Amino acid sequence: MLLSSFIHCSTPSRCFPIKTCTRCCQYSTGRSVRKVDTPVLLKNTLTFNRSGGHGGKQQYMRMKNSRKRCFSSECDEVGHQHEHGDVRVRFAPSPTGFLHLGGLRTALYNYIYAKKYGGSFILRMEDTDQSRLVPGAAESIEDMLEWAGIPPDESPRGGGQYGPYLQSQRLSLYSQAADSLVQTGKAYHCFCSQQRLELLKREALRSGQTPRYDNRCRHLRPDQLEEKLDQKVPHVIRFRLESGVEPFNDLVFGWNRHEVAQVEGDPVVLKADGFPTYHLANVVDDHLMEVSHVLRGSEWLISTSKHLLLYRALGWKPPVFGHLPLLLSRDGSKLSKRQGDIYIQSFQRSGALPEALLDITTHCGSGFNSNRVGRKMEELIAEFNPSKITTHSALLDLDKLPEFNKIHLQQRIDDAVQRDWLVRDLQGRIQEVYGTQVQDQDVLQPDYITRVLHLRKGHISSVSDLVSSEYSYLWVRPSFSDQQMTALSSETQHIATLVVRLMEGLKGGEELTVDQLSVELKTLAKKTSNTKYRDVMKIIRLALSGLQWGWCVQGDGLCCFYAKHNVLHCLQKVQFWFHLTRAPSSTCLVCLPGGLWQTLNNTFYGYL
Repeated sequence: MLLSSFIHCSTPSRCFPIKTCTRCCQYSTGRSVRKVDTPVLLKNTLTFNRSGGHGGKQQYMRMKNSRKRCFSSECDEVGHQHEHGDVRVRFAPSPTGFLHLGGLRTALYNYIYAKKYGGSFILRMEDTDQSRLVPGAAESIEDMLEWAGIPPDESPRGGGQYGPYLQSQRLSLYSQAADSLVQTGKAYHCFCSQQRLELLKREALRSGQTPRYDNRCRHLRPDQLEEKLDQKVPHVIRFRLESGVEPFNDLVFGWNRHEVAQVEGDPVVLKADGFPTYHLANVVDDHLMEVSHVLRGSEWLISTSKHLLLYRALGWKPPVFGHLPLLLSRDGSKLSKRQGDIYIQSFQRSGALPEALLDITTHCGSGFNSNRVGRKMEELIAEFNPSKITTHSALLDLDKLPEFNKIHLQQRIDDAVQRDWLVRDLQGRIQEVYGTQVQDQDVLQPDYITRVLHLRKGHISSVSDLVSSEYSYLWVRPSFSDQQMTALSSETQHIATLVVRLMEGLKGGEELTVDQLSVELKTLAKKTSNTKYRDVMKIIRLALSGLQWGWCVQGDGLCCFYAKHNVLHCLQKVQFWFHLTRAPSSTCLVCLPGGLWQTLNNTFYGYL
């Protein structure tokens, strides 16, 4: 005998789903399995005695019919398959703005939930508020979901058998539902003018009360109603809120109920222009699209009882609800949509990787078996555990995003397919930032850019870093002045001559490694009269990059990479030393084969 139940915890707002059977006599909250005494069914309530821990006190579990299996050693952890079919979840944003971090996080949890349990992820646009629509927002939202790696299985663009997926194209369905509610006495026509509603609001605020509709039109006589309809008086349709709301078991917050009829007036479900309000539209669409689980932000938790009343009035079975805790800034304040940097397009333009955004968003929250940094989508899906979603708000520290991005950037560079995407992205950024300043097209070649990515792996947080002024010498000819050179040493011309002699002394087929180059330059520095080796390095760095100061390359990884390359050909091209103080921009060193600038930079920077 299989019983599917809910264990009531000491915290009223929290109730964990449990499974038990008379054969294994065990139950589980999804966190651990505990042995219990044989359960006894008493009037739809399961009671049993626990041995130890609670002093033998009786524990009560509310019964609920289900096809889910138990958590015994012979049973798998299931329970997220829809009673009448597969899991179907939806993300239903309003295109009154562009996709931001809060929306991305809601979409992500829905996507992971669907893929975890072999279901479908639906994108539905709730565009019923026509006055606030932002041109291009709907298309951008779908673009950003695809960019982030969470493409919908059904959407306005991709279609599907439950479409259309724009609410503005489903108006007849809402009208039919509203008419059905009116016919059954669950809703009524309201003819109150906007002026009267505004007066009610002002009066309530003046008396310190919460504004609410007084349900005046609920009590119209049939003849009054018929007269107004005959006169075609503008009207809306309001839903009758009734007391006696049944509690519901939220996947995250446990048992909840809100007596909305005690605190609200009857809500509008169909406006005068024929467009539905959110409450009716989302109920109708979730039912007709056979949505099995509704995962949305906790700000909608208080509205769920109202939605359940609508389901009951329409005679429909509601989906399972789960409300995700808020996503807040690290100081606990609300993420403001007015801050442009929380929009996904802004992160995309800045060079943030989508997997880094998903990683940091899930890392600061809950619902996973581990909290590692660097997880990819397949790992997030594998580690997802709905029972671990907590009610605590998730605090997002965007200052940590560069570190997350750096980790995922390294992973992309090491992956051949992903690296090709990075190369193409960087090619576009170089042309956008430097344009005609790029005088040698070799810097746009995939081989050269790939070499740059490998050399700077672990040192940059984003590909956009590589087009900053700090790295400009990678793509354009460096620039420096005579004054900068002479400020470093009065022997600049002499040092240039020594470098040329070093090059001329190399044999045609000889390979010069980083270590060899370091030794040769130390010997060269000893031939100067009053210039220290450190200043010799600064002179060469200035000539190579046009910069006097910068980062210091550390570790052996880059040196090993350089040592694999024959830099002899590069050195032979560095004839600019004779013209060091006369034509500082005559040679584009970064264009030299083998990447001499990297070799010298890596060798010299340890001495700066």
